[in-house]
Amino acid sequence: MRSVAVKLVALDIDGTVIPPHGYGETHDPSARLTAAVRRCVDSGIHVVLASGRMFPGTSQIGRHFGLKTPVICQQGCSVHLPDGTMTHEFLIEQAVAREICQFAREIERAYEWFNPLRYVASARSRATEQYGVVSGIEPEYRFDPENSGVRPTGVGVISSTAEANAIHRELVARHGNELHVLDFPEVTVAVAQDANKGHALSLVCDDLGIDRTQVIAIGDSVNDAAMLAWAGRGIAMPHSDAYAMDAADEVLEPGEDMLAGFLEDLVR
Repeated sequence: MRSVAVKLVALDIDGTVIPPHGYGETHDPSARLTAAVRRCVDSGIHVVLASGRMFPGTSQIGRHFGLKTPVICQQGCSVHLPDGTMTHEFLIEQAVAREICQFAREIERAYEWFNPLRYVASARSRATEQYGVVSGIEPEYRFDPENSGVRPTGVGVISSTAEANAIHRELVARHGNELHVLDFPEVTVAVAQDANKGHALSLVCDDLGIDRTQVIAIGDSVNDAAMLAWAGRGIAMPHSDAYAMDAADEVLEPGEDMLAGFLEDLVR
């Protein structure tokens, strides 16, 4: 597999391009990583960003790298060209999304309702503010986000590290056959069943005429698992969660600016 010429590298942002301790703050990728990404592009390798961020925050990192490729946003809910044109979008069934909002109210937890450009939450929290910062948007707050007029690509229950896993299990039990449910430390997110980074990456590669065997994907979290499994070579960061570790073919060797070093070796 490794003898196949690499034509595309898909990179998660938070925890991969940006160190995990920087989440919720504005950070640029390191100078070494920036140079390594640009060397990949100059050598003819497409570099695609695949992020849980909304389009504004994802495109900001794309501009930093000088990328002209599409960007995958919101766990794979949408794919955009650099100018913002949306080429693919996966909407969630609103009736089911409203059921999840009702569940959140029943257990007295805040919830979120979003699409690629707008993020509406029922209450302000650290999680909502952090997501606004990295996504490059201003979160909107109202007691009934489901009535905001936003056609949603997803909805989420905001809780805590101690509660999130149980909420995830409950939503999977209720809606696992019709939705893709993601287990984050403080938020349990439900999106359309085919809204994941792996599917979105396959669509980007179809558009570019690239086979999956020619793709490397690198990430660290539950929302990266699908693209790590889909790519010809899936690589997890050393600090990755169990979902990413299970999906990856290999784990990157720990070290300073390890991702930059990997890309430098790839071009070399």
